[in-house]
Amino acid sequence: MGRSYIVDELVEKYLVNLKTIDASYITGLLIGQFSPQKDFVVLAARTPPKEKEAGGSSSDGGGMVSSLDDIDVQWVSEHAKQVSHMLPGSLAVLGVFLVHPPELSKEAQNSLRRLIFAVDKRLSKGRLWKLTEDDVPERVMLQICSKTRKAICRTFDVQDPKSSAKPADWKYQAGVSASWQVLQCSVDLDVLFPMAETSSSNLDKCTKDGLQRWANQIETSICLINGKRLPDHFDVTAGQKKNSKAAQSKLQAQILIPTVGLKADQRSTASVQACKGFLTMKGVMHCRAYIHSNKPRACQAVEAIKRDLMNTVSCRTEMLFEDLFMNEGSSDRGAVSGQQPLPQRVFAPVPGTGFCICDYMFPDESLVDVSERFKEMLDCDILEETIDTTQEAALKQSNIVDNSEECTDNITSEMPTEAPENQRSLQTYVGVAVATGVALLATAASLLYLSD
Repeated sequence: MGRSYIVDELVEKYLVNLKTIDASYITGLLIGQFSPQKDFVVLAARTPPKEKEAGGSSSDGGGMVSSLDDIDVQWVSEHAKQVSHMLPGSLAVLGVFLVHPPELSKEAQNSLRRLIFAVDKRLSKGRLWKLTEDDVPERVMLQICSKTRKAICRTFDVQDPKSSAKPADWKYQAGVSASWQVLQCSVDLDVLFPMAETSSSNLDKCTKDGLQRWANQIETSICLINGKRLPDHFDVTAGQKKNSKAAQSKLQAQILIPTVGLKADQRSTASVQACKGFLTMKGVMHCRAYIHSNKPRACQAVEAIKRDLMNTVSCRTEMLFEDLFMNEGSSDRGAVSGQQPLPQRVFAPVPGTGFCICDYMFPDESLVDVSERFKEMLDCDILEETIDTTQEAALKQSNIVDNSEECTDNITSEMPTEAPENQRSLQTYVGVAVATGVALLATAASLLYLSD
């Protein structure tokens, strides 16, 4: 017997309402939570259509074609990557679906196989955390006939490139996420990234290397849940009433990070590293993860909140550099007193479910922008007034003031009065022109400093 998938009835309604009127097929993502015995599917999102090119036709979410070979695999994979940024801890892209006409049914399985492996490859790229033996390797594919509405569910092992399709059990159930507990914490960051060279090309590499070293610390850190270090196999739902209609249970986590580069049982030793500059990320970030009700172990909850922390730091850093590249030379993202904001994390409840999705707002963006992205990426109608911007907003002012003052005190005496020639390309890269050669990158929830 293959894997079992417990699917929220809201997903069933969504899939039933997808009509291939203007397209011969529709692709999309299946979103939910893994567990050792069975997985939970709580959201489905069709692939947004590509903009029409001059003289061409629109592509995926569909197109009037006679073959599935025209599915834009790269477009679907990029959609999965963007969606993964909107998912809090423990929620993930579990697989893909395809709605197709009867005459294309023979091609559907091969097309879905291509999509599953391409999506997994895209999601794995740049990931800071390492897979463990407990991670589920199977990804689900759902094949739906647009005429009969018959659905076929199968899985592929993405760790085996030669794997064949295995049958899976697809069961609908009401309120799948209603009893999920939420684990949340705020984490203080003070991460130093040494730079061997002060060049634009080196900045990206040093940032990635520094983030990976920091992520290794997070993976070996100690995590307390409600102030206690729980045994790995402890059931975190113990004491929770089954099928309770009470308010969602909230758990508080605390991540205790060891000394740089050390595991909890290692001794500290001094080291010297030659560098021409450094990046520093300081501040507080809000993290959260949702815990399924299928006898979740404490080690799974700890892993989920740690991965959410690593994901949100990586995502914001990536978004910052992308944004600076796109707005290079523009004053829209210009620094004030040497500061460049990173995006702030905001949350919004998905109607009819027990969990929230998230997004990232730059200071010049509005809730309208966030709501539109939710609609485009997740096909969810999220009201602007339901978007929670308070989780990190309370930290914004104190972080910018305190850390800016600290940075000014520590840096000004060490900075040359004129930026060296080899550093000016670096300033262009980050999109901040500062006479002293210092680029200060700040966020509502974190501060990123660039100095030499």
